[in-house]
Amino acid sequence: MEACNVVEREVDKILLKFGVVNEHAETVLQDLINHVESLKKEFAEEIVILLVIVKKKEKRSRRFQFLQNQYESPSNHELTPGQIQILKETMKKICETVHRLTTEHRELHGSVSKVGKAIDRNFTADFASTSREDVFSGPEKSHLLNQVICQHFYRHGMLDIAAELAAEAGIKTDEGTKEPFTELNYILDCLKQRNLEPALDWAKKHREALLAQNSSLEFKLHRLHFIRLIQQGPSKQTEAITYARQNLTQYVERHGKEVQALMGTLLYLPNGIQSSPYSHLLDPTLWLDIHDVFTREACTLFGLSVDSPLSVCINAGCTALPTLLNIKQVMQQRQVNTVWNGKDELPIEIDLGKEGRYHSVFACPILRQQSTENNPPMKLVCGHVISRDALNKLTNANKLKCPYCPVEQNPEDARLIYF
Repeated sequence: MEACNVVEREVDKILLKFGVVNEHAETVLQDLINHVESLKKEFAEEIVILLVIVKKKEKRSRRFQFLQNQYESPSNHELTPGQIQILKETMKKICETVHRLTTEHRELHGSVSKVGKAIDRNFTADFASTSREDVFSGPEKSHLLNQVICQHFYRHGMLDIAAELAAEAGIKTDEGTKEPFTELNYILDCLKQRNLEPALDWAKKHREALLAQNSSLEFKLHRLHFIRLIQQGPSKQTEAITYARQNLTQYVERHGKEVQALMGTLLYLPNGIQSSPYSHLLDPTLWLDIHDVFTREACTLFGLSVDSPLSVCINAGCTALPTLLNIKQVMQQRQVNTVWNGKDELPIEIDLGKEGRYHSVFACPILRQQSTENNPPMKLVCGHVISRDALNKLTNANKLKCPYCPVEQNPEDARLIYF
């Protein structure tokens, strides 16, 4: 990620310079165009004045006819010494300006080349050195990989692509696997278009299961529907009140304050909700929030992760790749490459953040080690929790004194904890 940020900063510098040069060039060139146009206008006015003077003195003379022809055909007009001097100065100014703009543009090439150097410096093309060829080798592993990719397409509503992949890879999928994803993607598309009806029907159909997991999805859908009614002004006041009586009264116990706020909007309906204390209810982010809430609640109901497993793996790989490239380079320099290939785990720990943690993690406060299946967390009689290895090391003659409180106890009374 840091490599991308470095390159992005270089690109931003280039774009800023291009913007400055472009703005300066437009201003300078426009000034030159205006100056030339003004000179042209002045020369034309001088000719007209001269024609008028000559016309009065020599109305039908040959001189008038000659000047009139010159005015009608300015290309043959002989310039005065003063006009010639003005044109020379103008041409000199134009040449200097063009030369200066060309120099500024030429200087940009050096800055553009820095972007390529930043890419070469921060990105390594040899990504294959961080992977193992035998990870996906074999028909069984390839079949599992195709299943994961196929499920990813189903989750994102790409049914045609998933069906084609399943047919070519020989993956058998029943309609029961496709149906939940088809319905969920249809509802999500409707929510993006601010159509709440499919989501409300789905929430009513799964009301008991949603209540069992303490979900507030159905209330938030009804709230958005009520807000959409009051946004239409006093003409929808009666309809909004009727809708609230039919659908919001059942949530007074669980969402009392939110329901009160919705009813309070009716007082400000004649003057507009935008200038009322409840203007936050019109925030467009509520529609983005309902999209995320529906995705999370539906996936929990069907026992699925919110994000596609394939997306999670790719994001984890992108996060870990820079660290893996660095450690691989260090291992090659120290000639310890066998450490990597000799085990089924990475030689370093990769922190994927809170979003990449799917189970509770316990670290022993005594040994500072993360618990494992062979070293699980143990709850003492006093309530404190330590690892099994710490328990064994602190035990003396079948007696254990808690390291956090003075309670003495029998180590056999400690109980295994499952997170």
